[in-house]
Amino acid sequence: MQSLFEKQDSLNAPIETFIYDTGINPYPVKPHWHYFAEFIYVLNGSVLTTCDDTEYTLSENELMLLTPMSVHSLLFAPDRQTKFAGIKFDTAKFPNSTTYAPSVSNIFKYARELGMQMHFNAEEAESFHCDEIFTDCLSESEGFMYGRDVVLRAQIYRLIFGIVRHWMASGLDINGCPVNSSDLYGIENIAEYIDSCLDENIRVTDIAAMCNMSYSGFAAKFHEQYGMSCKEYIERMRIFKAEEYLMFTDYDLTNISQKTGFSDCSHFIRSFKKFRGLTPKQFRMRKKLPG
Repeated sequence: MQSLFEKQDSLNAPIETFIYDTGINPYPVKPHWHYFAEFIYVLNGSVLTTCDDTEYTLSENELMLLTPMSVHSLLFAPDRQTKFAGIKFDTAKFPNSTTYAPSVSNIFKYARELGMQMHFNAEEAESFHCDEIFTDCLSESEGFMYGRDVVLRAQIYRLIFGIVRHWMASGLDINGCPVNSSDLYGIENIAEYIDSCLDENIRVTDIAAMCNMSYSGFAAKFHEQYGMSCKEYIERMRIFKAEEYLMFTDYDLTNISQKTGFSDCSHFIRSFKKFRGLTPKQFRMRKKLPG
């Protein structure tokens, strides 16, 4: 079973575009996360998308924003065949136009914490000019023409700030969004290490030491960056990993609890029920895919 973390080549490919056809490409797309943000735009059919704790059904000409580090998957297409376009990009490579304004990374994080809209219907997507933007980005990616990178960035900026303006019209106070905090650099990447060690007895003190920080300093910075304690984050990621085993394997609960780092099966069941509101067995019965 592979890690939930999906590595992206930010240095050589800070922007990726693609067309995904469920009649051709491997499907379903299992739960995963990455440091890139991702736009999904449905061209034909519809698809069920999960993002962290929420399920969304995306229909034709609808748009979904998947913010960095959100655990997401595409479990099945209600239609026989679905085609959607995607754009992945490193938000760190999209600075704002002024130094005193919040970065794209911080705006996305801020909007996510406030529960702003991430799924946009066809009318809203049309107001963002999604059809034109995705068509142009896909064309630029295929052509490798002069100025390709600049054109791609321009179109992605156009979509980003179309969404931000939509959020502001819906009540988002952009002045409340924090500006970049350089002292957070470094702790952002610790999530990748945690993901690789979910089946081990991870101690927060050891993680703090890896970041060359005191326990209290690390705890405060981690909560500031991720919106929860490190212990809560680890348990949350273990639950996401357990869900993958429940849906895509026939492993028993004891085996799954061991592979996801829970102290024992009882602890796994209690934590899972607390997080999901149903037992692992009930979850498997509802979600497991035929075959």
